[in-house]
Order: sequence, then structure tokens, then C-alpha cells
Amino acid sequence: MASRGSGGPGPAAAEAELAVARMGEMSPDLRGCAVLGDDGEAIASSGGTGWSAAGAEFLAAADAAGAEPAAKVHVATEEGEAFAVREGGLAMVAVTERFSLASLVLFDMRTILRDLASGNGVPDRRAQPPGTGEGE
Repeated sequence: MASRGSGGPGPAAAEAELAVARMGEMSPDLRGCAVLGDDGEAIASSGGTGWSAAGAEFLAAADAAGAEPAAKVHVATEEGEAFAVREGGLAMVAVTERFSLASLVLFDMRTILRDLASGNGVPDRRAQPPGTGEGE
């Protein structure tokens, strides 16, 4: 599969949804997140509407602050923290509770996006329902 950076096909919605679910598992302080395609549209989100516009505006504001597009963004307020990471033609935006470990949140986001952008998929580490595992 071609990489996102070369204009190749984007991830399937199911893969992007798995990426969002994985982020929720890895970050207990997560309020919500979304995966955005290179067109700025949300491919998958943890719920609610408005992720496309809000994520695109957040990234545009970060980009306006420098000569190059921002690869990672972190903004903390008294109400919570917002993050964005770009990788392989994709972006992930996330909002967490206040005092999240920023370096860990950014690392998790980057790792998930790399897996998603690689075309190999995000590892599904969700617990198997009882009765579906091996040895039963």
C-alpha cells in the first residue's frame, strides 16, 4: 500500500476507529480524540461532532506560529489540555483532563498514527470477550 505522504489511499474507517479506541485505552485522562485525513476531515472520532473543523482550526493556528507545519502541538489551560500530532499524511487531535503527562500523550498519539499510516494497521489489544479466547 502506498504511504499517505505519497498520496496513497487513506486508512479504512474501521482502522481509524481502532486507532481512536486504542488511544482511549492508553490514555485514561482522555476526554476525546479524532483521526483526521490529509484533507482535514475526521475519519474517526471518539464521539460528538465538530472534530473536523476544530481539529483543522487547531492545526492551522499552530501552523501560523512558524515557517513549517507543526508536527506536534500541546496547549494547556485551566480546563484541560489539547494535543495534535501529524504523521504520514494523517493527524490526531485529542483533548485530555488537566495535568496529563504531555510527553506520554504525544508519544502514544505518534505511535498510533505511525501504525495507522504504515498500512499495517493498529494492533488490536482489546480484551477478548469470555468464551472466544484460546483454550476454552
